[in-house]
Amino acid sequence: MSEDAHIALKDLHKSFGPKRVLNGLNVSVDKGHSLVVIGGSGTGKSVMLKCILGLLQPDAGSIKIGGQEVVGLTGPARDAVLSRFGMLFQGAALFDSLNVWQNVAFALIQGKKMAKAEAYNIARSKLEQVGLGPEVANLFPSELSGGMQKRVGLARAIAAEPEIIFFDEPTTGLDPIMADIINDLIVSCVRQLGATTITITHDMSSARKIADDIAMIYQGEIIWQGTAEEIEDSGNAHVNQFINGLADGPIQMDQSTA
Repeated sequence: MSEDAHIALKDLHKSFGPKRVLNGLNVSVDKGHSLVVIGGSGTGKSVMLKCILGLLQPDAGSIKIGGQEVVGLTGPARDAVLSRFGMLFQGAALFDSLNVWQNVAFALIQGKKMAKAEAYNIARSKLEQVGLGPEVANLFPSELSGGMQKRVGLARAIAAEPEIIFFDEPTTGLDPIMADIINDLIVSCVRQLGATTITITHDMSSARKIADDIAMIYQGEIIWQGTAEEIEDSGNAHVNQFINGLADGPIQMDQSTA
């Protein structure tokens, strides 16, 4: 694990009753790097992200952001850490009652107490950055296609120019062409910001395009980590089965999560 890691998770454990979800997970991301975490449903990807965000408290282990231990932070200290994050949620998760520019500017107005006029201008700029024109700003989420909603979600994730961005299944529900457009937008937006990113996904096309490094989680542990180029010759039977979508192999599908 790098001594200069921007995000470092060490020996992370999390259980829900008898079900052990994270089982001594270790992973790190260097500043400005893009880590994609792959793995099947129910392997702990989302729980890992929720622990980093403080939405869940791990049972044991360490989470450091820029060298600062964040496990157990509450109140203003936790808010200060959260202000460093941006997030693109799986279903875009836009607020139905707010129009597009208000969605994009939400953290600016609510979190940073920015004046609405200034927030509006930033929202328009971020929408342009993800390929959406000014005519979209006053529409509501229900008036947008799935791909447009993802773009708005991305604009919201980068609006406050965060140092860390999380992407939760960013291409789920999109056709292959729109998924590739979203992948390209993620790469360009992240490069402009110089942000550190963690993406969780099942989509290997997405993983290969946006990752500097890829890690695979299985049964609550990272079983392999390497560069995006190295994954094709990982030498790991679990990784090989997953990236090639093979029914036969060491990974046995848990029917309860299928």
